[in-house]
Amino acid sequence: MNRYPLWKYVIILVALLIGGLYSLPNFFGEAPAVQISAAKPTIKVDLATQIRVEKILADENLVTTGLFFERTGNVGSIKIRFTDTDTQLRARDSLQQKLNNDQNDPSFTVALNLLSNTPGWLNALNAFPMPLGLDLRGGVYFLLQVDMQGAVQKKITSLAGDIRSQLRDKNIRHQGIDRNVDSITINFGNTAEAESARSLLAISQPQLTWEINSAASTAKLTGQFKTSALKEVQDNAVKQNIITLNKRVNELAVKEPVIQQQGAERIVVQLPGVQDTARAKDIIGRTATLESRLADPIVSSIGIGETPPPGMDVFRFGEGRLGVFKKSVIFSGESITDASAGFDQNQRPAVNISLDAAGGRVMQEVTRENLGKPMGMILFEKGKGEVLTIATIQGEFGAKFQITGQPTTESANDLALLLRAGSLAAPMEIIEERTIGPSLGAENIEKGFKSLIIGFTAISVFMMIYYLLFGMFSVIALAVNLLLLISVLSMLQATLTLPGIAAMALALGMAIDSNVLINERIREELRNGASPQSAISIGFDKAWATILDSNVTTLIAGLALLAFGSGPIKGFAVVHCLGILTSMFSAVFFSRGLVNFWYGRQKKVQKLAIGQVWRPQEK
Repeated sequence: MNRYPLWKYVIILVALLIGGLYSLPNFFGEAPAVQISAAKPTIKVDLATQIRVEKILADENLVTTGLFFERTGNVGSIKIRFTDTDTQLRARDSLQQKLNNDQNDPSFTVALNLLSNTPGWLNALNAFPMPLGLDLRGGVYFLLQVDMQGAVQKKITSLAGDIRSQLRDKNIRHQGIDRNVDSITINFGNTAEAESARSLLAISQPQLTWEINSAASTAKLTGQFKTSALKEVQDNAVKQNIITLNKRVNELAVKEPVIQQQGAERIVVQLPGVQDTARAKDIIGRTATLESRLADPIVSSIGIGETPPPGMDVFRFGEGRLGVFKKSVIFSGESITDASAGFDQNQRPAVNISLDAAGGRVMQEVTRENLGKPMGMILFEKGKGEVLTIATIQGEFGAKFQITGQPTTESANDLALLLRAGSLAAPMEIIEERTIGPSLGAENIEKGFKSLIIGFTAISVFMMIYYLLFGMFSVIALAVNLLLLISVLSMLQATLTLPGIAAMALALGMAIDSNVLINERIREELRNGASPQSAISIGFDKAWATILDSNVTTLIAGLALLAFGSGPIKGFAVVHCLGILTSMFSAVFFSRGLVNFWYGRQKKVQKLAIGQVWRPQEK
């Protein structure tokens, strides 16, 4: 009656094995480390950099416990592990000084970090510790204010270029386009031309309302943003900035960043594990703006110190060179819809670019008029422009084209990656910053897990006193539930925060509640005169419906928090939902397996060790 078939015990053993294996990395802790990454898109961290780093550390007699070269996507970094924080700080200072000749314009970013002590054989099995959130691991917090006026101005500039092209295509003559704060004014020589333009733009630019103001011999056509369109531009600016920030931060190998909107005009950025505020600002500052411009057709690059042609802009182009460009911008990063590395017709590395409709029209006009002339791609970071490539326009093209001239496939991949990341839709500034030190994070971890241990111990003592052997079964099932929950979180690489620890405590309460229902149901059957074996079977079967109902309704509430919550609420919801699922396995399936294993072997059971069974008094 109360025996599991072999395959059910196999499932239990496999679950315990997997749970133990994938929860194990969380108990090895972290070691102080230094991470070296490129501070400029033209600088590469490679094996040659690793050899240089090793020599610096050897010259300074700095002992490491491991030096690793890692590549995330196309971004390389070097991580060095140390035994103590004093050696870590000395190494950071030495590497910062020796790797960067100009401290005001560093080529490499040397940042403090923490690395897991998990053995290599566990990492080979993809067994990693749970990432810890900002409140547990420490790190930096930024609150960014998006310049909504700048977003509108950028949109106005884009629309002005589109309108100029549309009027030219329809042969509608005008006397200039003026860009205002949130409107565009087009000057015409007469009212008839203004009417023709209004008929065209009312269809092609529906986000603006167009009005004609006539004078004696001139007419002005003014396009004003509609209220709904203005709000859409501002909302899109925040969303685009969040996407760009996510891409840039992820490319820089910052683990488990949190980037989300707060209110209408602000963005919260949390970078766990980053203890250097300057390093964090550098990461945020790497949200670059991309521009394409025509290079000087005669002298596209000059040496540093040489005089550029008049009326031209110059930007750094590799080591010791400057690129010479015209001031007008062909397209910026916001026009790029996709970028991927590939090869040209001669099997040389290239980058395939796709632009939106507006950018494609402008590109077609520019390339048609500038065949055989050089065009460059410039990356602007922190107000400084750096030339990524200069290529010759070999034919007319529009929304899809190739950028050639990349020396290697790796550089083509790097350029595609930067182009896909796009540019900021609006300028931003940091209005609040906080640094949470690793000591405070360690204190939060200690307090959080101490509360879990105290709660687990209190529950265990109560259950074993009140339910005796069945209480012991419940405690073992509760421990298995905690083990499985930690292992699932580790396998999913879900970030653990303080609210997540609170959800773990709640999961313990809900899991033991299921065992209480089962134990009380078995007692009830015993009071009604059922035999011990029959009471076990009926108790588990009838308690299951109640356990399922209560857990499903709680799971629905948890899924609602997960769907509509953000930040700490979402962190709580993830652990809460997973805790419900693991508790249903441990409290019912695993717990019954223990009871069946203990009592199922006995042919005749006279009494169950489930505590005092109060029978009703017979009259």
